[in-house]
Amino acid sequence: MKTFSLLLKTRTRAIKWYTFLLTWLIADMAMASSHREAPLIANDPLADNTDLYAFRSPDNPNTITIIANYIPGELPYGGPNYYSFGENIRYEIHVDNDAAIPGDEIIYRLTFSKVNEDPSTFFNIRLGKQNLKTTYTLQRSVDGGISFEVILANGVVPPPNIGPRSIESPVGMNTTYESLFSNAIFTTITGEKVFAGPVDDPFFVDLGGIFDLGDAPRQNSKSRDGLAKFNVHSIALQIPIATLLKKGASTTPKNILDSDYVIGVWASASRPAIKTLQSGNTVSYSGDWVQVSRLGMPLTNEAVIPVGDKDFWNRITPYDEIAESTLDKYFYNPELALYMDDDLFGGAVPAFGPLRIQTNSLGAFDFSNGADGLYGLKGNPVLAGTALDDAVFGSLLLPGPGMPRSVDLWPAFHTGVPNIIPYQLATGKGGNPLAAGKPFVNNFLPNGGDMLRLNMAVPPTPRNDPNFSSLGLVQAAAIGLTVAPYNTTTDLEFIPNMDGFPNGRRLEDDVTRIELQAVAGVVLAAVGLWYDDYDPATSPGPVTQDLLNVLSYTTGVEKMTGLF
Repeated sequence: MKTFSLLLKTRTRAIKWYTFLLTWLIADMAMASSHREAPLIANDPLADNTDLYAFRSPDNPNTITIIANYIPGELPYGGPNYYSFGENIRYEIHVDNDAAIPGDEIIYRLTFSKVNEDPSTFFNIRLGKQNLKTTYTLQRSVDGGISFEVILANGVVPPPNIGPRSIESPVGMNTTYESLFSNAIFTTITGEKVFAGPVDDPFFVDLGGIFDLGDAPRQNSKSRDGLAKFNVHSIALQIPIATLLKKGASTTPKNILDSDYVIGVWASASRPAIKTLQSGNTVSYSGDWVQVSRLGMPLTNEAVIPVGDKDFWNRITPYDEIAESTLDKYFYNPELALYMDDDLFGGAVPAFGPLRIQTNSLGAFDFSNGADGLYGLKGNPVLAGTALDDAVFGSLLLPGPGMPRSVDLWPAFHTGVPNIIPYQLATGKGGNPLAAGKPFVNNFLPNGGDMLRLNMAVPPTPRNDPNFSSLGLVQAAAIGLTVAPYNTTTDLEFIPNMDGFPNGRRLEDDVTRIELQAVAGVVLAAVGLWYDDYDPATSPGPVTQDLLNVLSYTTGVEKMTGLF
């Protein structure tokens, strides 16, 4: 427990999220994703997923850290009834580790209970007693939800950090918040470490700008972090890799892209189907449990799924999603891409000016909405043996015409990416995107839909590495294409940030920026489908101005801002 407390710091009304995790992560900033992303869940904040992270722990590389955040927009000073995890809610973290079997293999379930220790006061804390004192039970299933085992009973949620009189003085808790916080970190009977409680929201984004028709960075005013000084409630697990491995997998990976080490992670919240208000201010719950919120890849429901389908998205699982195609069209032809194409509505969103999609890559391929992308190669012998060959994955990645992003955005959100041509870096391809290149990522898990996919065999990038970057795989690709010695060989080797989003998601990863760059075609460029201003006959190299524009794009908010 000592290691969890060494670098812990507190604030008067909220605790810095990244300082709690420093003991796990050796990091000093953090990022986040969806808040209030669908109409119905916006009215049920206690069950609203806001963020999900999954990454190999830098402090203990034999473990994976998974973090699920809930309850958006908490005012840390919001007394007298402070925010807390909800009762009659199942908070769950799901893990899929076997592509041959549809569904979860491992599920962690937390349920919470609250007690009012002193009904005679309106204060939340007084004379060593807490109102809304919250405890929880943590259960684990390793058979896909058929049965659950209690692995931690009576876990304690620390109270909100109300202030020094409530926490430190003799008339309050008569302790320190560091002590309350560190004492809320537990080790389960099966070896996981767990924390559940209020933390400062790590999400940084200019919400006002983004949802003002894409005004990010703001064109006529200063961008600002719209969620600075707000809290969320977090569930953090540090889990041994051996626990998460699929059955029969070797405890030593074959290499850093071992397929047996790929997991998919998603989080959810469920409520009983029926809530009954009764006389005497009592409430009863009954009926089957119904999923009301879920989160896998960040920003999916928030910025990809349109308003009319957002509630439907929250109700279904990733396995429901992959089994039917109703929502696929939003990934094949994403709305955001309309504002990155001058032939469509690019001129209407000046903030996205640096983000332009390939419409004539290599003089032949158009990836703008409604175009065919690589579908024109369907059945061509040049695809033989590649991931786009029907004999390899069927029509999974080239399902039809008019679906240009089926080769990059759709697999990123729905299947992960295999270490198969063309999904290798352009290094060594000699200008042919369908040639073998430098192995780069393998987090392919095609039996479910939207999840965070992580290859647990990829080493963590040290946070003090000069190449460490919040741009995750985008920066790893840039290094592999342009920086020696990485760009001098096609050998499989660890490139800094190969452990970054979207190969899992680290706290530091700037997912808003990365996903906007991805919509703008940066993944296509990484594998050799360069931007339109690249001419093999006249360009000195593929690092053209269009590519530099995408790589240097910023939303105007690139880090978490301070509390006060």
